[in-house]
Amino acid sequence: MSAHDIRSATRPDPDQPMVDIANYVADYKIESTEAYDTARYMLLDSLACSALAMKFPDCVKHLGPLVPGATMPGGARVPFTSHELDPVQAAFAIGTQIRYLDFNDTWLAAEWGHPSDNLGSILAVADYLSRKAVKEGGKALTVRDVLTYAIKAHEIQGCYALKNSFNRVGQDHVILVRLASSAVTTAMLGGGKEEITTAVSHSWIDNGALRTYRHAPNTGPRKSWAAGDACRRAVTHAINAVYRNVVGYPSALSAKTWGYYDVAFKGNAFEFERPFGSYVMENVLFKISFPAEFHAQTAVECAMQLHGQVAGRIDEIEKIVIETQEAGVRIIDKTGPLANYADRDHCIQYMVAVPLIFGRLTADDYNDAVAADPRIDALRDKMTVQENPQFTKDYFDPEKRYIGNSVQVFFKDGSKTEKVSIDFPIGHRKRRAEGIPVLLKKFEAALRAEWPSERVEKVLAVTNSPETLDAMAIHDFMTLFTA
Repeated sequence: MSAHDIRSATRPDPDQPMVDIANYVADYKIESTEAYDTARYMLLDSLACSALAMKFPDCVKHLGPLVPGATMPGGARVPFTSHELDPVQAAFAIGTQIRYLDFNDTWLAAEWGHPSDNLGSILAVADYLSRKAVKEGGKALTVRDVLTYAIKAHEIQGCYALKNSFNRVGQDHVILVRLASSAVTTAMLGGGKEEITTAVSHSWIDNGALRTYRHAPNTGPRKSWAAGDACRRAVTHAINAVYRNVVGYPSALSAKTWGYYDVAFKGNAFEFERPFGSYVMENVLFKISFPAEFHAQTAVECAMQLHGQVAGRIDEIEKIVIETQEAGVRIIDKTGPLANYADRDHCIQYMVAVPLIFGRLTADDYNDAVAADPRIDALRDKMTVQENPQFTKDYFDPEKRYIGNSVQVFFKDGSKTEKVSIDFPIGHRKRRAEGIPVLLKKFEAALRAEWPSERVEKVLAVTNSPETLDAMAIHDFMTLFTA
């Protein structure tokens, strides 16, 4: 009988992409020292983002139990809070913390995203499992274990993003957070290849969230907790697959009419540039200097370089020309009134105007008080954003993965600044030696803003030693960050 005969109840073999994920998560051994070194920095950077997010009430309100009183003593902790939650809700809370300020790591290709979003699921499940194991006389997971799962989650999300554009069918990149987290947390809970395949099949059947909340005219703060929502759903799928032995759906992708490909991906199967390994963690992009949508990171660096020439002549500016990649034009070129924080941190004109005027770009600069400065919108009105084809070409080149931008300011008297152009930001792999010390300063500064010096020094003593950190039980590590 034809594979496309919708009357046939014969269950096919699982779709190969789901099998490939299960095989990778269950069998692949991470050998890369660079991947582990980068993963440690990713973990610290993500916790820095969590600490910084605690200053924002709109984030903090999401971090507790789903309904008042629904706590779980002995469950998973949420960093920088006293919450103890079931691992599903903790995954949401931690994922929301890490992602809230748009300041965590980034991956850019045909699809975009933030692979450290997966830490929401991984840390919640790891803390829950380790506390449970200790209580029952078992063996706790270590930080090294968590880094291994994080490398694999990064790899799944990032390798799917290389050739498959979910944004072009209107879906948000958090679909890949749910995919990667479903796979690795199933393994963490004790699931084998069958259970991983089952959880992944459920993840695809969920379909995807729309990108509505990331784009004009609807940009809003859901984009700051969308990854947390994906983490929460992923842990649900993992628990169902392992603890409840739910049925999987082998052709969740390829089923004619009803499968993901036909329903959501215009009938196209996924394409892959490379097999799973540790490439993504090794090449991940860190947001170190600025909490800004990553396609604008180098534009902000350009504007910072021009600040000294421009700040005293704001009223004399005639026009500003920004050149960016095609993706930057499509995502963050935005005109008209900006309604909220989320609107502003996804507007390249806003992210260039602030450093030109003030010589800085911080999370607070997206708030209403700063946005009320009339000079910002006046400069936005004088900006032209256009694609530079070379920036786009270098953006997709697997040997480069650049994120180039240039900024040039023209004055009414006919004078102009130089055209400042930067191919890749400080968080790029090619600038690791320059970037990691800045990342560690970001981590330390975020802790010092939350805690007294004595407590910060205790954390730094652990995190400054890779051997000590790797060997630490994850529940003890989480205790370091619990309020």
